[in-house]
Amino acid sequence: MPEGLCANDIAKLENIISATRRVKRGETLFRTGDRFDSLFAVRSGSIKTVVTHDGGREQVTGLLLAGDALGFEGIEEGVHTCDAIALEDSSVCVVPYTLFERMCRETDALQRRLHRMMSHAMNREVNHVVRLGLLRADERVARLLLDLSSRLSRRGYASSEFTLRMTRDDMGSYLGMTLETVSRTLSRFDKAGLIEAQGKFIRIRDFEALRAV
Repeated sequence: MPEGLCANDIAKLENIISATRRVKRGETLFRTGDRFDSLFAVRSGSIKTVVTHDGGREQVTGLLLAGDALGFEGIEEGVHTCDAIALEDSSVCVVPYTLFERMCRETDALQRRLHRMMSHAMNREVNHVVRLGLLRADERVARLLLDLSSRLSRRGYASSEFTLRMTRDDMGSYLGMTLETVSRTLSRFDKAGLIEAQGKFIRIRDFEALRAV
């Protein structure tokens, strides 16, 4: 959030961030129908967003890592339209929206930053929908692994080794695939030498081959 702000504006922003909230693995940051009053920025850990369809079927719709913001979907109606659940012990910065909105009106740089964050969140969702509609199952898994690698690398972490905080079932829900298809695809990638998969641990062995899937 502070990107592009001067020191004075950063100090103002820090003053309106009300708290750092810890969310243990499996706990919910917010639920569908909860009143929207704050945006959240993931400080550490990872969080998934889940939508429940008619009939009670749940679908994973997003994966948020440290540095990502969430809660934008509650702005329009004043209530959250999904559940946000911690995939591991995590912490988030709580940004009261009324105060944040007021500061945006006073600070052009922060308003532009808000617009970029909202645009980024929308583009991420659009790109995900496109992938679900156009890519084969093995392509979806490969793109997810490459996307996680790229996002972690931008945050200063290793790009070739990481822990998948999503369960295989979550991955299937997120990618529009069955649990069995996800597991078979990862095993096939492992046998072909593209990756090394041991439980939730992933090591990418051949980036070029994975991109060529």
